[in-house]
Amino acid sequence: MQKHIKQNSILVSILFLFIIMTGCDTSEQKSAAPVNPMGITVNGEMEAELTAPPNVPKPVGNRSAKKLIVNMEILEKEGEMAEGVKYVFWTFGGSVPGSFIRTRVGDEVEFHLKNHPDNKLPHNIDLHAVTGPGGGAASSFVAPGHEVVFSFKVINEGLYVYHCATAPVGMHIANGMYGLILVEPEGGLPKVDKEYYIMQGDFYTKGKNGETGLQAFDMQKGVDEAPEYVVFNGKVGSLTGDNAITAEVGQNVRLYVGNGGPNLISSFHVIGEIFDNVYIEGGSLINKNVQTTLIPAGGSAIVDFKVEVPGTFIIVDHSIFRTFNKGSLGMLKVTGEENKTIYSGKQIEEFTILKELPFKPCLMINLL
Repeated sequence: MQKHIKQNSILVSILFLFIIMTGCDTSEQKSAAPVNPMGITVNGEMEAELTAPPNVPKPVGNRSAKKLIVNMEILEKEGEMAEGVKYVFWTFGGSVPGSFIRTRVGDEVEFHLKNHPDNKLPHNIDLHAVTGPGGGAASSFVAPGHEVVFSFKVINEGLYVYHCATAPVGMHIANGMYGLILVEPEGGLPKVDKEYYIMQGDFYTKGKNGETGLQAFDMQKGVDEAPEYVVFNGKVGSLTGDNAITAEVGQNVRLYVGNGGPNLISSFHVIGEIFDNVYIEGGSLINKNVQTTLIPAGGSAIVDFKVEVPGTFIIVDHSIFRTFNKGSLGMLKVTGEENKTIYSGKQIEEFTILKELPFKPCLMINLL
């Protein structure tokens, strides 16, 4: 009897060990080794869709890696910095920030960079998504009326800044030569309802903030890091009024946010919203339930949030004097049904007689 019990115990032990070992093998099979981007082969060729802010190209979805042709032209053009204020911007694709480029890991990018024949200066491009000398700058120096071609394989996912790196580099960036390139993972980013492109920049004009007419670049103000304007998407009011970005109650919104600098760090915040997800510095690390996120000069972040109530949500650099005195202010207008549980709106109104204020609060009153 004892012999049979002993034999049964041995059999149970062997079976138990077999189950454990089998389970371990299964888990190891499930956690497949990450794909080496260098080993991803391309399948076909396509021309990249490029968009001006605040729009972004359509998501990559499940498409295979491609040979991606990017055609971009540098344009030096006069534009509006603020009402009555003109400035000669140096641009990638004719907008500030430059055209949004959307790729996926494993793409092989063939980059065609043209310098318009009417331009006065040579330029190049440094893409932070590129692994190679100068991020492409060493291969892309191009004179007016000429075109250069270089290629690179996209091996790191994330949201990356690109900018001109021709000397004096600070001057070229300060005149608007920056943009974003998104590298999506295989299969793409999680889907959302609305996506927008926002990039902050600081500008250094000879004239003081609001001084009308055509303004020249002031190198000394740039060196002193004392901008007259700090704006989203190249001008005061680029994201306000009829230019505001929009969404509907219940939609998930994603903002691809960059900071061209050249000098200032952005404290990016949407008044009345909390970021559900923040892809910190545009990388793979995700932080949750964030009120304000720092974006360094030459850096980025991806922020996701769901809009729960209607209204106008103010987009700011929370270094707040920049917002209300230098221009870094935008709007997200949300339409749809109210939800009094989440936000009641005004319930009681009382009046207090105030003495004359030493400033004019009309800007914030008008916005709200």
